[in-house]
Amino acid sequence: MKFFKYHALGNDYLILDPVDATTLPDKDSCIRICHRNFGLGSDGILYGPIASNCADFGLRIINPDGSEAEKSGNGLRIFARYLYDCGKVGIEPFTIDTLGGIVTCKINKGADLITVDMGRITFGRESTPVDSNQDTGPLTGEPIEINGTNYTAYIADIGNPHCVVPSKEISQKIACTDGALIEIHPNFPNRTNVQFLKIIDRDNIQIEIWERGAGYTLASGSSSSAAAAVAFRLGLCNESITVHMPGGEIRIEISSKYEIRMSGPATRVALIDFDIEALNFNANQ
Repeated sequence: MKFFKYHALGNDYLILDPVDATTLPDKDSCIRICHRNFGLGSDGILYGPIASNCADFGLRIINPDGSEAEKSGNGLRIFARYLYDCGKVGIEPFTIDTLGGIVTCKINKGADLITVDMGRITFGRESTPVDSNQDTGPLTGEPIEINGTNYTAYIADIGNPHCVVPSKEISQKIACTDGALIEIHPNFPNRTNVQFLKIIDRDNIQIEIWERGAGYTLASGSSSSAAAAVAFRLGLCNESITVHMPGGEIRIEISSKYEIRMSGPATRVALIDFDIEALNFNANQ
């Protein structure tokens, strides 16, 4: 199997084009392919382009644990860059269909910056969209205790679920310990992505990320979208926010209806010929 590897601020994905594989590998095979010791190593697999009745291209997103993700901001930028590199798109806007909804992408000339209209953020358990007819006052959080620490969690969804946790101090260690437990907390029966959020100033935030199905992540486009939207809804930031992560920065623009526009890079890494011998593995490995 032939894979194209890209990263978006250190969040790396393997692209498998249906031209090279008529079917997506099964769950166990995807887990092995993504494994950083027994496989190629990645934060997921992007399978596409596939046919779509409602967009220019369709895309499936597979997490390294074999589960399927609804949406990935970094994955979408990477996939857009792949389409550009293959000559399937130019600098005109185009649409991609995901399980989490249809997004619109635009690539700058030279492909140094990719912009994705991610859709509209919804807040809370009811996932009710915010529009001009609704109250856009302060967002209500919910208490959650993890490892003896009392947090206030804010629920946001942009086609995939997020739990945003504001904190004065954030770190990789906190994301890996408390974030891992929040992902599988009973409050989230379908699991959730987790962002620990630190406000820098009105135009800048910092986040540490624990991704559902992937674990600790250097950067995330959907996490940046959710965290920025919560910061804005709480009145802590302006509508134009730079999100700082260990892997780099993403720019988020938030409309009055909480529609999110995300901008950031995607980098080509390698073309890899994967040997199927690597799939002959012991189930205990």
